[in-house]
Amino acid sequence: MKNRILVAAILCLISAVSWGAMFPVANHAFHHLDPFYFTLFRYGFVTIILLVWLLWKEGKQAFRFEGKGWSLWFFGTMAFTVYNLLIFWGQDLLGNPGTMIASIMESLMPMISIIIAWLFIKQRPHAFTMFCVFIGFVGASLVVTKGDFGAFFTASNDIIPSLLILIAVIGWVVYTMGGSRFSSDGWSALRYSTLSCLLGTVTAGIVVFVVTLTGYVTVPTAEAIIITSPHIAFMVIFPGVIALVGWNYGVSVIKPLNGLLFLNFVPVTTLVIQIFQGASVTAYDYVGTIFIILSLVSNNIYLRWQQGRLEPKEKYKGRLQETEA
Repeated sequence: MKNRILVAAILCLISAVSWGAMFPVANHAFHHLDPFYFTLFRYGFVTIILLVWLLWKEGKQAFRFEGKGWSLWFFGTMAFTVYNLLIFWGQDLLGNPGTMIASIMESLMPMISIIIAWLFIKQRPHAFTMFCVFIGFVGASLVVTKGDFGAFFTASNDIIPSLLILIAVIGWVVYTMGGSRFSSDGWSALRYSTLSCLLGTVTAGIVVFVVTLTGYVTVPTAEAIIITSPHIAFMVIFPGVIALVGWNYGVSVIKPLNGLLFLNFVPVTTLVIQIFQGASVTAYDYVGTIFIILSLVSNNIYLRWQQGRLEPKEKYKGRLQETEA
């Protein structure tokens, strides 16, 4: 059991670090390849690998939709079309600053999931959790605006790409929350990841085809593909296959409450890589990242404390009911 927990924790760590590293890698690739085809190539290969893996692991019966085809398509589109296309498109439009902004937005996923649960499931969060959400929002705002809030909101060139990234992150949160429906029905993380990735990538391919017809992007040259092949290979192996399946497995073992802590490594990894690359990192990037990490850790500790208080009460109620029976 201990070895299983250790493996799960390592997979969550690798996933978070991979997600933090993918933005600097993508930023370098965008000098040669547009984000649309970059994303399509990436998840085209990921889909092929997952299909072969699922066939070997669970057999042909795992490819049955079991009446969940539309749900799989919706959640897959949220993740592999909305998230992947928009987050890299927004990052590319913002230029070099987009690398840190996309990373910070990604680390806000736990806070965004809290807000979504509040709005749609009517699951009201604790007041302290809302305070942590506010602190996280302040941290993200510092990174996005670089402290100049007025100039940011008057610069439409920055607002639109940032909104694209925010919509992308919300798409991934919806996908993650949808995964619980399938796991409760006995679907493995590999099966949900594979079939949703297949349908979502097909949708992304249609979008890229349409965008190409409009002339906004062009089919990449062989030279561009060769130059960016190491970047695509990294994106396929680590932020793609390992992070997608590894994260879903890891969280199922160590529970979401523990898994969320690993998301702290996303902006930290991005910052470290940018520093080594010699990119311009401002004081607002440092302060904003610290705010985000503090908000995530504080909320996680608070939820653990709340859980620790409730468990003895629930056990006492259970024993009392057994005694009365």
